[in-house]
Amino acid sequence: MEQGDTVAPSLYGEFTVAGSRKLLCAVCLTDRDLIVQRLNSAPVARHRLVFSLEDCVGCRAFRPGTGADPAAYLAAYFYPLRRRWMCSRVSRQRVEQCFRLCSLQDPDANLEEAKKWARAIRERSGCQPCVRDGVLMSQLPRPCRMMLLVNPQSGKGQALTLYNNHIQRMLNEAGVSHTLVITERQNHARELVREADLSQWDALVIMSGDGLLYEVINGLLERSDWEEAIGTPLGILPGGSGNALAASLHHYSGASPVFSKELLVSCGFLLCRGLVSRMDLVSVQLGSGTRLFSFLSLAWGIVADVDIESERYRHVGSARFTVGMLVRLASLRVYRGKLAYLPAERTRSGRACRERCAPPAQYSLHNSCQSNNSLRARRLEERPPSHHPTAGHADLPQLSEPLTPDWVVVPEKDFVLVLAMCHSHLAEDLLAAPSAAMDDGLIHLSYIRAGISRSALLKLFLAMEKGAYPDSSCPHLVHATVRAVRLEPLSPKGIITVDGEVVEYGPVQAQVHQGMARLLTGGGAR
Repeated sequence: MEQGDTVAPSLYGEFTVAGSRKLLCAVCLTDRDLIVQRLNSAPVARHRLVFSLEDCVGCRAFRPGTGADPAAYLAAYFYPLRRRWMCSRVSRQRVEQCFRLCSLQDPDANLEEAKKWARAIRERSGCQPCVRDGVLMSQLPRPCRMMLLVNPQSGKGQALTLYNNHIQRMLNEAGVSHTLVITERQNHARELVREADLSQWDALVIMSGDGLLYEVINGLLERSDWEEAIGTPLGILPGGSGNALAASLHHYSGASPVFSKELLVSCGFLLCRGLVSRMDLVSVQLGSGTRLFSFLSLAWGIVADVDIESERYRHVGSARFTVGMLVRLASLRVYRGKLAYLPAERTRSGRACRERCAPPAQYSLHNSCQSNNSLRARRLEERPPSHHPTAGHADLPQLSEPLTPDWVVVPEKDFVLVLAMCHSHLAEDLLAAPSAAMDDGLIHLSYIRAGISRSALLKLFLAMEKGAYPDSSCPHLVHATVRAVRLEPLSPKGIITVDGEVVEYGPVQAQVHQGMARLLTGGGAR
């Protein structure tokens, strides 16, 4: 549509507001907005409300439970970005518009009219185009079915309370059918998705910290039908203390930073929108020959130490990382090791890896309101090639093999930190890689050489809260975008983490697989 064009209303009606039968409104539904004009208020111009259908998660028609009232009711649910009262922060806030339809004496006729409106609002809000990187994004079918995995012990142990107070209502408003599964132990989710009949679900949603998604991804890739399984759309809702992926998704949407319950509402809204994006995965080879898969980070040094050692402060939520950082700065450690990486801009093998691991270009995602069966058929079309990524790649040396000349070997041997990131955030309030994207095919590598002062290191982490970390002028900090990274610790003791989970200490090599997984993102600006 060209700028200046007008959109003819698809529906128009005059209804009273639920709860106030004297307040009459003209309601107009266009292709993009729901416009509400109060007719018996003066001045009229000040009582015109416009709700974007991009902010709508659902709509329903219903009759009162009891009584002789012949009216039907129409309720639409929006989560627009609004500035909070006496606060500069902008966040998504729930707005319900509920109208009473009683123009006809026949109760059934009134209900049919309300259903017509509800159906039209749902269809138009669900078909709002979202283009990302020039490609029209795919969408979950409606109605859709989700398995929602909740870790009741994550964070402050409030995940179930947050589900009951916020997410359950949002999913009901969006008309999303979901089955709640409460995890009982470590690796419970991994075992469950490894054996589950995935044809029952259109998406798997995780409400926890990042560790539960790590379990789910690795469980999917341990299946015999991993090619189809890894194409199952995944969703994330923050319920832990780190919530790095949830914060990254909110960041990609272009909205201002939010935290805690406001971040949960933002991610719940993105989930209800049902738009699917590709997400990079990283395969990680350990010295024992074991391979596992990462969606977030590989860390060695102070970040890994703080992540694991701060578990004792889990009861304080996300503040555990601040406490842990202060404790570790008081007794700063230096680690000795060898570091090398494959630069993104220098190698053809990186491009070959992306082509091999990403779905073919002709299977680009597209907007769809297809049935569950056709969605699963499209997943088969989009799946990666037939070889399992645990088999490695002929154009990339294995961990036990010598490096090829296109790798960069870091001359330093003493480090305070080595951190390889796939997403923008390391925690809710730590923007470690502002330029990262979900499917850029890059690992964002940062390392800090020994010799940095405690005060300079503290300034770096404080800068991360503002996204200035990679741009710091600190001479001890180096940042690079890479396709693969190899780390060989020489210090006898230490901690290496993958997505915040401890892995065996020793040599490790990681390589990126562009667009290998699918993630529910709600669209976004990046």
